[in-house]
Amino acid sequence: MQTSLNPLLNLNYENALETLGDDYYDVVAAAEFPEHFLRFRNNSLLTQVGLNLEAVNDQDFIEAFGKFQGVRPFLALRYHGYQFGEYNPFLGDGRGFLYGQIRGADGYLYDLGTKGSGRTPYSRTADGRLTLKGGIREVLAAEALHQLGVKTSRCLSLIETGESLWRGDEPSPTRSSVMVRFSRSHIRFGTFERLHYIQRPDFISKLLDSVIAIYYPNIPDTDEKYSNFYAELVVRVAQLAAQWMAAGFCHGVLNTDNMSITGESFDYGPFAFIPTYNPRFTAASFDYGGRYSYGNQPHICKFNLEMFQLPLAMVTDKSDLEAGLTQFDDCYHENYQKLMLQKLGFEESSALFTNELLTATIELLQDTDIGYHAFFAELTKSFNYGWREDSKLILENAIFSSNISDRWRILYHYCLNKLPEDQMEKTSDRLIFHNPQTALLRTVIESVWQPITEENNWQPFNDLIEKIQAKE
Repeated sequence: MQTSLNPLLNLNYENALETLGDDYYDVVAAAEFPEHFLRFRNNSLLTQVGLNLEAVNDQDFIEAFGKFQGVRPFLALRYHGYQFGEYNPFLGDGRGFLYGQIRGADGYLYDLGTKGSGRTPYSRTADGRLTLKGGIREVLAAEALHQLGVKTSRCLSLIETGESLWRGDEPSPTRSSVMVRFSRSHIRFGTFERLHYIQRPDFISKLLDSVIAIYYPNIPDTDEKYSNFYAELVVRVAQLAAQWMAAGFCHGVLNTDNMSITGESFDYGPFAFIPTYNPRFTAASFDYGGRYSYGNQPHICKFNLEMFQLPLAMVTDKSDLEAGLTQFDDCYHENYQKLMLQKLGFEESSALFTNELLTATIELLQDTDIGYHAFFAELTKSFNYGWREDSKLILENAIFSSNISDRWRILYHYCLNKLPEDQMEKTSDRLIFHNPQTALLRTVIESVWQPITEENNWQPFNDLIEKIQAKE
């Protein structure tokens, strides 16, 4: 077998994290699996790292990301984290590792991280595996979020591995898989929290210098660089929270070990897209108090940023960090308003749009049983120039038409008429761009999982991926 001809093994892998030294990770080995079936390959990511689609065959994926051939060291990162508000010093990469770091065609450094690749020193009593359903859910979540404009990790590959797993939250035995995640960074808030726990400010500074050089190159090398990094991270996380909320997405488990230092969304376990607008909606069955409910996500992100000040305060002034956090609320609200107005078809905000139309839209969705995603999908599909002439025509044929108040129709009609007439086509284009017709609700996921379990029929899954990715 000529693995040297495998384009995935011959990528120009870099070792930015490895060169920091083994104070941050443990070198581990991948598990050996009895079978390998490639169930998903993300061709759009291949082009992003400069590979020709035709030059990479399915066996190349299996060799690189299922059998883990090659000679690079695999690194299981050490980290801690606040889980449901309680500090946990017994974490770390328990079923995955950093496979490698590669430079994208855009010049940015990206990390390939595994999930379900076997036990590590941080697995504790777990088996280090990933269920096939869990892998499928993450593939779908990442692609759906990417198409909705959320800054997110994505899945490069998903390989079924032929093992039977026992889980309390799935009918068992269930099928197994191993996934490779493509993200900006494998480093989390919890990576730094561990260094605070072991009282190593020197390790914090060393890691921060690397993070800033790679992911925040615009920050000058001055005495304020650490506080400037934090201030920019605050902005990125506020933007991410706004993206989740506008997308109608509930992550489910926003522990600090699930927060990236690049402000990127990742790790989709019990996630869910909200069926209707309900701030109290929770994605995780074990979130009994609603800590990570849909509506609480901005508050939790801000809390996690506040906790992140503890390790950073070992190497920079805490008052500067506190000053950086003060911008979170305004940044979040500004971005949320902008994104929601885009979903309504408007680009430029005004006092009317933000204070009246947006408020009326949220009230409408919250006070009725109209589906959150169905509302925007129908708005997009039904949009026509007649709405500018007569407010009664707006959504008149929607199945939920009787739930649309006259006040909302009049506001939307008024906003359309405040636009120049030649902007109507652009309004339609914005609606189409920001509101996909396919919403990844739980029922949709189950509709593609059932044929896989009953008949090993992957066509509905492949069709759904194609619909989600259609905007690319």
